[in-house]
Amino acid sequence: MGAGFLAYITVGLSDHTKMSQEAFEQAMSQADEVVECHNVTGTIEYLLRVEVADIATYKAFHTNVLGTLPQVTAITSFIVLGSPKDQRR
Repeated sequence: MGAGFLAYITVGLSDHTKMSQEAFEQAMSQADEVVECHNVTGTIEYLLRVEVADIATYKAFHTNVLGTLPQVTAITSFIVLGSPKDQRR
């Protein structure tokens, strides 16, 4: 993808129904920007790893994908400044 911009995003849903979770997971499976999607425990429902070319592309994903899903009520972005250790590469 020519990804030079990496962010981790936590996502909270409006409810915890199977239908809401399946709809969110389906949307994430179709989003090329999302390279990892994890259903997690805690105060949020999902943790995403998003890789895109730049911040403008990230903003478009944030607004046009996450911002359009009716079950999404909370989005927190963590922008990666550097990765001193990343064994996936």
